[in-house]
Amino acid sequence: MKNLFSLISILFLLWSCSDKPDGKSYTYYLGTYTDGESEGIYQGALRADGTFDTLRLAASMVNPSYLTWANGRQTLLAVSEVDDEGTGIIHSYQRQDDGLKVLNTAATGGAHPCHIAVGSAGDVLLANYSGGNVGYVTVDAAGQLSPLLDVAQHRSDDSDVSSHAHSTWFLDAKNVVALDLGLDQLIFYELKDQAMHRMDSLSLASGSGPRHLAIHPNGKLLYVVNELNSTVSVVSREGQGWQVMATLSTLPNDFTGKSYCADIHLSPDARFLYASNRGHNSIGIFSISDSGKELQAIAYEPVRGDWPRNFALTPDGALLVVANQRSHNLAAFQRDAQSGLLQYMSEIKADSPACVLFH
Repeated sequence: MKNLFSLISILFLLWSCSDKPDGKSYTYYLGTYTDGESEGIYQGALRADGTFDTLRLAASMVNPSYLTWANGRQTLLAVSEVDDEGTGIIHSYQRQDDGLKVLNTAATGGAHPCHIAVGSAGDVLLANYSGGNVGYVTVDAAGQLSPLLDVAQHRSDDSDVSSHAHSTWFLDAKNVVALDLGLDQLIFYELKDQAMHRMDSLSLASGSGPRHLAIHPNGKLLYVVNELNSTVSVVSREGQGWQVMATLSTLPNDFTGKSYCADIHLSPDARFLYASNRGHNSIGIFSISDSGKELQAIAYEPVRGDWPRNFALTPDGALLVVANQRSHNLAAFQRDAQSGLLQYMSEIKADSPACVLFH
């Protein structure tokens, strides 16, 4: 009887500690701003039931506001969003069981880097917001960053307009697009001989402020989220160039306050599009039809916090986590794959969260 009681106790303990019968969870890293209590990059786990495990410090650094992967998710890259004598810094890290091991750093070529894009050949592009330019380095298979190779400076013919490069995106191995919030432009480059060669540009509505984008799986459609006028623009490749096909508001018709878009992501099946609204404090949800060209707003999910700077879907698209910068919390939502709608599950405290990166 004693042995039976012990066996039952062990089985109950195992059941109570599991997330689900299979114990599934998602590891993620959190980039932050360190002007408060945060000390750098944190590591956590999100259980399959939408609840959070405890966050722990993975690496100390200043203002790691954007994170991304290289080398098949073995190397983590993080910007230090600072102005150190006119340049920011990018750090490379190796994943370890007890955190992140720093490998090396490189200059980004401009002040306040806020985004990193990594190509299939190890090319790394850095959008420098205050610098108004894009820096170019490479990362090798061991995670080592090269010195700065090139800088593409964005300029305007209008002396009253300042460039603010906000993100860059690989369209294929060598062709990229940079979004400039200050110039209201998409600027297209080709990478050749370790230099950036400007090829074309596309102007969006004046004062729109293009910030981030999502790329349709067909590679011919871009969904650009515009920070300043709270819209999403559908941009289509037509012949050798790109055209704006439609622009929709990310806000409900009856909202009259101030709000600014931040982030945008596609569902894994490309049937739904999600965009964050800072001010309205919601995730705008759109259905996608007509081979990706048509969007329709279907819901606005409150983020259970203030100032949703960034959000991320789990790799399987089952859950979505929002980083609410001003309310210092992460909020998790379950995503219905059929309807695209979100259901709030839980939250966790996190100081000045800026970027969620799932492994």
